[in-house]
Amino acid sequence: MELVSVEAVEAAAARIAGVAVRTPLLPCPWADPDRPLWLKPESLQPIGAFKIRGAYNAVANLTDERRARGVVAYSSGNHAQAVAYAARMFGIRAWIVVPVDTPKVKVEATRAHGAEVVLSAVGERESTAAEIAERTGAALIPPFDHPDVIAGQGTIGLEIAADLHADVVLVPVSGGGLISGVATAIKAKSPGTQVWAVEPELAADTAASLAAGRLTEWPVAERNRTIADGLRSQPSALTFAHEQALVDGIVTVTEQQIRDTVGVLARRARLVVEPSGAVATAAYLHRAAELPGGTTVAVVSGGNMDPGLTRELIG
Repeated sequence: MELVSVEAVEAAAARIAGVAVRTPLLPCPWADPDRPLWLKPESLQPIGAFKIRGAYNAVANLTDERRARGVVAYSSGNHAQAVAYAARMFGIRAWIVVPVDTPKVKVEATRAHGAEVVLSAVGERESTAAEIAERTGAALIPPFDHPDVIAGQGTIGLEIAADLHADVVLVPVSGGGLISGVATAIKAKSPGTQVWAVEPELAADTAASLAAGRLTEWPVAERNRTIADGLRSQPSALTFAHEQALVDGIVTVTEQQIRDTVGVLARRARLVVEPSGAVATAAYLHRAAELPGGTTVAVVSGGNMDPGLTRELIG
């Protein structure tokens, strides 16, 4: 299977310039001095998560004729907002399919960008989106299983490599588009840097797949147990090929560690971070014995949280 090239990531960087924020690396003076920690706060993006990078790149790379028919996406929330945001910038129609259990704040934000939100039963969002695409002729923009989406997410890796020589980069993993793109860029620009995946213990299908050397499916009901609602997907054949080729290792974190880390990031880094966005930092804080030492970057993937959960985790 052909992997995304660093040249594709560089082309994506040119397309998204001025749309996605070039987020800074934030030093953490409270971290272990023997393992300096820097945060890549993608929660600062205009839609509150890294997904704007891949979504905008994919929409921008459509032909004018194809794009004019509109776009359709399926997502647990952040990709939904990203595609809706990109569609509004291009002045085209967007249909966004989300599961009925998607956090209300993400559904409302998606509608606020002008998209038509379609609620689906849990586990049926992909088939619902495919039906809409077939009926309307809209272009399907998947959340991770697409070279243009992977290339857009990879721009995070380009920025990290340009800003800091890190020993290890920690990346949340679920469908795998983010880590596929980041690892592509990091391995091309900073070959000595290790890229490690981090996954919730209750949705550890990627860890199981990498250990088995093949894709290993977990039932939707099992993956949906984690509080990290953005990390409940499974890798595709395309993203798993990137992970096998480019990712140096994977660790998992518990639900309590995720919850605690949301609070740590709020109090010490002054960042409001959703549970999915906290897992990489949770690995730094709680899985040090399993990770390489040295200068570490943790990708903070997003910050969209329901107010009720924000009060529960941060106070």
